[in-house]
Amino acid sequence: MDLSKRLDQSVTLKDGRRLGFAEVGYSAGLPVVYCHGFPASRLESVLIAQAAERQRARIIAPDRPGYGLSDLKPARTIGSWADDVAQLADYLGIERFSVLGTSGGGPYGLALAAQLPDRVDAVGIICGLGLLDDPEAMQAMHWPARFGFGAARSAPRMLRLIYGEFLGRLIFRSPEVALSLLALGSPASDRSTLTRPEIKAALCASVREALRLGGEGAVQDMILYAHDWGIDLAQIRMPTTFWHGEADVTVPLSHALALAERLPHAQVFTFPGEGHFSLPIDRADEIIKTLIESIKRGNP
Repeated sequence: MDLSKRLDQSVTLKDGRRLGFAEVGYSAGLPVVYCHGFPASRLESVLIAQAAERQRARIIAPDRPGYGLSDLKPARTIGSWADDVAQLADYLGIERFSVLGTSGGGPYGLALAAQLPDRVDAVGIICGLGLLDDPEAMQAMHWPARFGFGAARSAPRMLRLIYGEFLGRLIFRSPEVALSLLALGSPASDRSTLTRPEIKAALCASVREALRLGGEGAVQDMILYAHDWGIDLAQIRMPTTFWHGEADVTVPLSHALALAERLPHAQVFTFPGEGHFSLPIDRADEIIKTLIESIKRGNP
């Protein structure tokens, strides 16, 4: 199957919704379900495709509901993502798999671990978003994020107007503008990464694809992030690894540290100077290799 066909696949779920997904990396390798960031799509997996090929990992990257090729699910929760992924795994004939969640995909990666303990072998979270019902987690973020998540918690109608309509349309038309704004307040490592033509093109394609159906999928995510996730983190018993840049200003390191404290078998790797975008791209080989090694080690 050529790359374009591997990137634009879909399956019809039991409730009639379409779930879009991409596959990159080594097609006969260990299966890893990739939970994309926010706002992003299955196309984000292109950024780690070559590393996955080298590390012999098969990356399966579904679009969350309302993003890309995936139909909207009006009453979804973070936990309900597990049922969608389980159906996708059944469709692909995969019994067991590992999970890799990036940024806003972190909560969804943890949901898979909590809800599918008999199918998930190991979990990796890269620059993952933390629990926003913790005031310290919110205060550590930049003011636009605090404003957006505050609106998600207390003023969802305003959120839909500003983020779902105005900003959603603007970003869909000109995703490079959003990347340029992110670069302004980012560390040198992120600024360098975001100006690389191939990285910028892949990120713009992922963000534009995320918003092809409109901004409601992203609005849903913001609302879900800002409230109780409905996940019992203490039930996650498989190996869980966090990777986080110490210079990350988009999702501060404190988010990963706070989450790891709640998990029985977690380890955290931190990287001085690395940011939110540089880390998952430049350290992709190391991350995938470590995830695979944690599978081989099994539960502590």
